[in-house]
Amino acid sequence: MINHENQPYLSLRDSLSNVFKKKSSKEEFWALKDVDFNVQQGDAFGIIGKNGAGKSTLLKILSKITPPTSGKIIGRGRVASLLEVGTGFHPELSGRENVFMNGSILGMKRTEILKNFDAIVDFAGVEKFLDTPLKHYSSGMQLRLAFAVAAFLENEILIIDEVLAVGDAEFQKKCMGKMGEISHKDGRTLLFVSHNLAALKSLCKNGILLSKGSVLANGSINEIISKYQNSNVIENGVVKKFDDLPDNRNEHIELISLSVTPLTSETLSISSGICFEMKFFNHSENINLDSTWELINDDEVVLFHSGVLISENNNSKKGLYTVKFNILPYTLNADTYYINLIFGKNQRELLFKQDRCYYFEIINDEAVGSNMNTLPGVLRPKISFDILYEKG
Repeated sequence: MINHENQPYLSLRDSLSNVFKKKSSKEEFWALKDVDFNVQQGDAFGIIGKNGAGKSTLLKILSKITPPTSGKIIGRGRVASLLEVGTGFHPELSGRENVFMNGSILGMKRTEILKNFDAIVDFAGVEKFLDTPLKHYSSGMQLRLAFAVAAFLENEILIIDEVLAVGDAEFQKKCMGKMGEISHKDGRTLLFVSHNLAALKSLCKNGILLSKGSVLANGSINEIISKYQNSNVIENGVVKKFDDLPDNRNEHIELISLSVTPLTSETLSISSGICFEMKFFNHSENINLDSTWELINDDEVVLFHSGVLISENNNSKKGLYTVKFNILPYTLNADTYYINLIFGKNQRELLFKQDRCYYFEIINDEAVGSNMNTLPGVLRPKISFDILYEKG
């Protein structure tokens, strides 16, 4: 006999809801946890972190797009944010109409928009297409217009995600100059997320480093960048074993180990040359597999971008591979260098990418005069000069 006393009737919708609630409670995930920091008025503030650290979620909360589950955001002033290309725009409306609509969304009055309208159009460089529907704009044109609206309308707080990567080099330079003007000249507060460390150094004074949804470090931008650069590195000259970490594998590629060792001595130096060796496990069969190496310095300058075709004729095999190559002595100057690894299919489709998966330092063992000086420049070739004096 079933006793129905004191048991409320549940509809099918309520029953399913309870099932999913129980299931979701077991899979709870916090994109951000215990994040606490202050930004002073007029400060240019950098936010750094690897992919998945919680940067985008933080910006959405600060922009009041997503409400926090707990805690609160205290902001004094109107906020303009540029998080994704096309946000706040309507593809069927013209560029002109979108400027007014987006400005209204950002809390601007029509008189304020009119006052800055010409400057917005001039900065974006879209005057010829101003009355063309936005759906016919390229992503770069949309970006220029979106940035111009956010930058020229007089909000007290401007939040910029790393959308500048979409623009060309000339436009990125204009954006950096405008953001510097916003912070240093206009006294407006700027929050800037970027992987471009040189841009962060030139623009920001302070910042935070996010890792797995928490603040790993909070302080001057130079300190933050230093901790970020060293958060995924090892001692110089030692083999890095990746030990099946989630960041170092996917369904295509699994990094096993990587090492950088000197060719001709016990220490990596200008005169030693360099031997690179990587071991990885390939899970993708019957494809054209290629591997690309990027060597960068602290300022994100790419010293070289070089690749190798590991298999061709769609004949890749599942299993362990080793890739080795050398750089000759007297090639690189004394500095700290980082390796970005990229794996691709048919030299077009990205299969795997791991930035700054290894670092190494080259020391100066070449005397200049009586001192061991570090000369400027990325390269340090040993050049033989022929000098011929002709009697005057």
